[in-house]
Amino acid sequence: MRRRLLIQVMAVAALPLFAAPAFTAGEGGGGGGGGDTPKCKKGEVWDKKLKKCVTPKYGMLDDDNIYEAGHDLAMAGRYDEAIAVLSLAANKQDPRILNYLGYSHRHSGRITVGLGYYEEALRINPDYTLVREYLGEAHLQMGDLAGAREQLSEIEKRTGKGSREYGMLAQQIDHFMRS
Repeated sequence: MRRRLLIQVMAVAALPLFAAPAFTAGEGGGGGGGGDTPKCKKGEVWDKKLKKCVTPKYGMLDDDNIYEAGHDLAMAGRYDEAIAVLSLAANKQDPRILNYLGYSHRHSGRITVGLGYYEEALRINPDYTLVREYLGEAHLQMGDLAGAREQLSEIEKRTGKGSREYGMLAQQIDHFMRS
């Protein structure tokens, strides 16, 4: 319990260290899992209003576009670009934005930073079960089976055992236990 509290405190304290956008150079095939979202070259995002790829700048895209672009980049494994785009959001307290900042940092190897974003998202919306699923996965990455099971229990309380988030975290826990 103390270990988990210490990790959470460190994670929240580390948030400001990674809040500044940092675009990466090189080639890419953006958009990711966005279905009909066109592919953009690396460092650009799809602007639905303009119907073209643009280089994101603070204030130029609304938070819904920023969320969608950040989500697509994260799902495509382009975590640093996702962080850069998500950091442009006007509403720094949007749980969706915080969730994918956490996801992207965690998958970039900065698990503690990711935990901080997840905890902040849950502070704002404790019923956001996708955050709980990702937080459970983060606990498994750190070898904390009890922490993952705690998040699974919280998901079950909110949505039951039939939800996508419950099923995915339960599967991750089963895989962790077999490893």
